[in-house]
Amino acid sequence: MKRSKIALMTLGILGVLFLVIITLAFTGRVPEMGPFLVTFFVALAIFFNGYESLKSYVFTSMIFAGVSIAMYYPNYFTVIGGFKLTGLIIPLIQVIMFGMGTSMSIKDFGSVIKTPKGVLIGVVAQLAIMPMMGFVLAKMSNFPPEIAAGIVLIGCSPSGVASNVMAYLAKANLALSITITSIATLIAPFATPLLMKLLAGEFVEIEVLAMMWSIVKMIILPIGAGLLFNQLRGDRAKWLDRAMPIVSMLGIGLIIVVITAAGRDSLLDIGGVLMLVVLVHNLFGYTLGYWFARLAKMSERDARTIAIEVGMQNGGLASGIANSLGKIATMGLAPAVFGPLMNITGSMLASYWHKKPVE
Repeated sequence: MKRSKIALMTLGILGVLFLVIITLAFTGRVPEMGPFLVTFFVALAIFFNGYESLKSYVFTSMIFAGVSIAMYYPNYFTVIGGFKLTGLIIPLIQVIMFGMGTSMSIKDFGSVIKTPKGVLIGVVAQLAIMPMMGFVLAKMSNFPPEIAAGIVLIGCSPSGVASNVMAYLAKANLALSITITSIATLIAPFATPLLMKLLAGEFVEIEVLAMMWSIVKMIILPIGAGLLFNQLRGDRAKWLDRAMPIVSMLGIGLIIVVITAAGRDSLLDIGGVLMLVVLVHNLFGYTLGYWFARLAKMSERDARTIAIEVGMQNGGLASGIANSLGKIATMGLAPAVFGPLMNITGSMLASYWHKKPVE
């Protein structure tokens, strides 16, 4: 059976599930919605997978299915056999960063020499816009200090691999996107702790050196190992190039599910407001990043690239930092919410720009 036919069959199932969810919501039986919500998002992913133009939403749908499971059945994602699952977050990030390293080579950084203006503007925009927006939103939100610090933290984090995917889908400047992500990630051990000390110091105590070392362990060492592995393997182990994106997506999904389960109670109290604040943060990142680049006389294609780089942050890294500080259930909430939302908005923006190619 063709994929599109399966998608059409799934559409009927989605309609039924949607009616059930709405009925349960309006009759005050929200605690009973869990299985139907999970099934709805899984069916939605199957539907999206049937159409080439919607495939970019499959991962996001599965993330929402995972988040729904974590919200309704948190006990399965907090402790197993006495082991706290939050202990998996940093190793998972290291695996993801190793994968990023294996996809890079020293030659990739030649783009810095070829297009220094674009890289400089992209990195400066990322270091200026999102941290300041995070600080302003944290001050306005009146959230508890540690949750407010999480909003600043996601703003102070570099962009991640997701921004490169969206730049590719948007037909933006992929080489520039990868270079900005790489440079921003490599300077994160210095930039992120200093920005956090400056902007989030009033919310929580920030130990700059401890945070620097934590980020070095999560980013620099795994990426360095990945780069070295890439140099030594030559043309061998090419299967790794196909496997690592899948491993990275599964890792990001598991990180979000674990954080959601750990911070479930706080999310039930402030989830709606936090989602709105994080969405504003994300959308302002795209908008201000785009116009910052245009004011700097960047081309339309490069401006789109910088908009995506600024608006899409590395939620996994932010979660790892929150976990290393022992605040995963509070400071880690904003990154956990930011991840799925930015994938939705990023996919929509990439789809819109894909249909409006530039010369």
